[in-house]
Amino acid sequence: MNPLIRPRRLRTTPAMRRLVAETRIHPAQLILPLFVREGLTAPAPIEAMPGVVQHSLDSLKAATADAAAAGIGGVMLFGIPSTRDAIGSAATDADGILNRATRAVAAEVGDALVVQTDLCLDEFTDHGHCGVLDARGLVDNDATLERYRDMAVAQAEAGSALLGLSGMMDGQVAAVRDALDAAGRTDTAILAYAAKYASAFYGPFREAVDSQLTGDRRTYQQDPANRIEGLREAGLDEAEGADVLMVKPAMSYLDVLADVAATAQVPVWAYQVSGEYAMIEAAARNGWIDRDRAIRESVTGILRAGAGAVLTYWALELAAEGRV
Repeated sequence: MNPLIRPRRLRTTPAMRRLVAETRIHPAQLILPLFVREGLTAPAPIEAMPGVVQHSLDSLKAATADAAAAGIGGVMLFGIPSTRDAIGSAATDADGILNRATRAVAAEVGDALVVQTDLCLDEFTDHGHCGVLDARGLVDNDATLERYRDMAVAQAEAGSALLGLSGMMDGQVAAVRDALDAAGRTDTAILAYAAKYASAFYGPFREAVDSQLTGDRRTYQQDPANRIEGLREAGLDEAEGADVLMVKPAMSYLDVLADVAATAQVPVWAYQVSGEYAMIEAAARNGWIDRDRAIRESVTGILRAGAGAVLTYWALELAAEGRV
């Protein structure tokens, strides 16, 4: 045999492989999730996520300055209050931890990267659900939308440029867009967690935000068995005015990500969640996988499936010289 077509010619050297690579990781495509906890005076390690911490306000500002210097696209802020109640009052308090942190970060790096905030009640409620509960203990969709409206205005006024609607309530994008526009915040953008699944891979995140949840969120987050439903949810959010659509988690839902990316008329992102991070870190610490290659391969796969940007806890590491 003497085949005329030899694809291996384009794999012969590192330089050749780099030259013909179809998917590349650029710092501007990376968004770093950050946690800030009220009352801390120094960063507190998160045991389930080696290398990730809950920040104090001061360490958060330093971390976002590093993010800006690295040239990544943005940071996503999550707040952990010292007190919680049934309706998540701290979420709409102008002096609540997330809004205070947003003001500080926007002043520090708001011109260098996109300051984004998580718009959800789960960190702020004493029951750990993403919404207000009714008399039966179930999440009340429409009462929750009223809280989201108030949260949106509070976060926009604090300086958030992009609100991450992660609660999976029906009609949340339309409600928030209406509230922002009524408050004169027409320039504040909405990132809709459009296809967010009830995933086991959120486990380490529960520690990161000190979640008070008992039970699960399967009545509002999507069933992992359903692919078409993800596309439907994304279409509804886009029609309601979402500026960006999110698929979460990334790894187990690359098919949904590809579906949404193929049809959406707005940018589509994905979140490489805490469990994805923790699995690679744990396996690498045991010597079972090559850590650097696994990190790059996992993020490349998300981009290859159609994500325009990726929320990943490795954002700074990937953006560092020699890795991108």
